[in-house]
Amino acid sequence: MTAAKTSRRKLVAAAPEEPAQPGFDFGSPQDIVCGVDEAGRGPLAGPVVAAAVILDPKRRIRGLDDSKVLSAKKREELYEKIVERSLAYCVASASVEEIDTLNILHATMLAMRRAVEGLAIVPTLVKIDGNRCPVLPMRSEAIVGGDALVSCISAASILAKVTRDRMLLELHQDFPMYGFNAHAGYGTPQHLAALFEHGPCEHHRRSFAPVREAQARRVLRVKLPGDVPGAAS
Repeated sequence: MTAAKTSRRKLVAAAPEEPAQPGFDFGSPQDIVCGVDEAGRGPLAGPVVAAAVILDPKRRIRGLDDSKVLSAKKREELYEKIVERSLAYCVASASVEEIDTLNILHATMLAMRRAVEGLAIVPTLVKIDGNRCPVLPMRSEAIVGGDALVSCISAASILAKVTRDRMLLELHQDFPMYGFNAHAGYGTPQHLAALFEHGPCEHHRRSFAPVREAQARRVLRVKLPGDVPGAAS
């Protein structure tokens, strides 16, 4: 990191006729700051969703906070304001297939990177909720609890959460037996009971232990003679 700083500063000093792009000086307060957060790392079903948001300092949004402490109604209200007032935003995801192939951590990093890359404005500093950063072509900073501390991360958490909840409501229309509308894919007692009764669907994460267990139980039940109609018990 130090070498990169030195090299960049030397380059600017050697070519003063070409002014540095605003926000790229490591000591400048003119950074274009983007907040990033995800929703859906823990559920047993559905994609993991990430959002990236660059807020407009001239159009402040009151009430931004960690999406988990806000009511669904408040999240929806803030979602509309963020979309309307932000300088740029992007919501991206990693699919169930990508989660099962890469693992949930790497799939989350992939979704975050896609969100940042999809912004109409290129940020110079990315602030990310948590303790890890995806590989990005600009500076990034991981902030534990950032969704409650940094406004642009709070905004990203709201966009990600609302978007993912809407996705799971759509899944509920096709798979009502799992109750995705009630738990958004998380491993609640209701969801686990339905999972063990019906087995996993195509939107369940096979890399997650409860889903693997439900699949194994279903295969075992099919193979047991007592479960075959007309077989002796």
